[in-house]
Amino acid sequence: MARFSFRGGVHPDDGKRLTQDKEISAYMTLGEAVYPLSQHIGAPARPVVKKGDRVVAGQKIAEAAGFVSANIHSAVSGTVKALEKREVPGTGKADCIVIENDGLFEEIDYQAGLRPWEELSRAELITVIREAGVVGMGGAGFPTDVKLSPKNEEDIDCIIVNGAECEPYLTSDYRRMLEEPEKLIGGLKIVLSLFPGAQGIIAIEDNKPQAVKLLREKAKDEPLIRVNKLKTKYPQGAERQLIYANTGRYVNSSMLPADAGCIVHNVDTVISIYEAVVLGRPMISRVVTVTGDCIANPCNFIVPLGTSYRELVEAAGGFAKDPAKVISGGPMMGKALYNLDVPVVKGTSAILALSKDVVAEKSPTACIKCGRCVTVCPGKIQPWLLADLSEAHDEEAFLKNSGMECCECGCCSYVCPARRHLTQTIAGTRKQLLAKKKRG
Repeated sequence: MARFSFRGGVHPDDGKRLTQDKEISAYMTLGEAVYPLSQHIGAPARPVVKKGDRVVAGQKIAEAAGFVSANIHSAVSGTVKALEKREVPGTGKADCIVIENDGLFEEIDYQAGLRPWEELSRAELITVIREAGVVGMGGAGFPTDVKLSPKNEEDIDCIIVNGAECEPYLTSDYRRMLEEPEKLIGGLKIVLSLFPGAQGIIAIEDNKPQAVKLLREKAKDEPLIRVNKLKTKYPQGAERQLIYANTGRYVNSSMLPADAGCIVHNVDTVISIYEAVVLGRPMISRVVTVTGDCIANPCNFIVPLGTSYRELVEAAGGFAKDPAKVISGGPMMGKALYNLDVPVVKGTSAILALSKDVVAEKSPTACIKCGRCVTVCPGKIQPWLLADLSEAHDEEAFLKNSGMECCECGCCSYVCPARRHLTQTIAGTRKQLLAKKKRG
């Protein structure tokens, strides 16, 4: 039975007031465009251009190098300047294609060979989505065509669109729901056509009443689509919590959502599916929220992929005051930045500049065994214990105490009075164990 919520969670200041009423504005990059070959889960893409080649917007510049991989397309016209390592958000350096932008934004013919999507077979629709390079845009970057090709496709009965946007400060999905509801519903109808036994749910937290009202109105004549109003609580948009809140089904770390009959897509991803299938447009842009108390004019931009973070900050008026911390993404699960000369990638949701670094203000102390981390943990585990086991390098006990069930949401660190870096510590051990498992 659907409960529209889950056990645990926290209620941080959402900070959305800074940009929730700011309409999406288009920003066309002025400088060079940088495209990391790995901006998705799986194998890095393989370049299909070389230094000196001229490219146009929408042209494929790197192809998927495996089943779990994704194509990459240029969002600008210009000349391939280099294939080299560059800084990328949150992960150090990576192999990138660098394009000298000529500012003309010449494009391929998106309509060439385009057919009505209703005439396409299941295999053809998935091929179109794969060719367009669509990946999950909520952060993980899982190739969408792979997600739409589960082994048990006949068991899929629920497609959930994640409109919760529970991460503080982010409003990109909210604005897209308000400004492009037809694309969202159209994209969901395309996904539903791939799974004849499925129904669609657009899941939105109740702090977004305008979006709930608008989408219910737009979907009133769609018998397979309903809009669920969820309780506002972080991390309501986490995949496992979202599935439970809407269906009452549990998903653990050894399962995929498809094992529970569900597929979950981010709002931006569903709109990208629509644009790929109906408009013939590959994934070459996304909406980015530029926000925080240090940004002069917080706003929502739709920008070409490859655009520099520094450019976007300047387009938002620059820094009104020196930030103590700049984050790629939101404050709970985003990655701290030490360099703004990094490109917008498919998973970039926000640039957040804050005047206070609350994490650095106080040093961690010993655990006082208050149990707050256990109370708020949506994974029903004991973060304090798992952090202790991580620090002791006791991987066997870490696994025995369900350490892999951590979703790294940050709730435990948020409430810890001792300011222990619980999520970071647990995440480090999880990463090591996953790497060992991958090596066999």
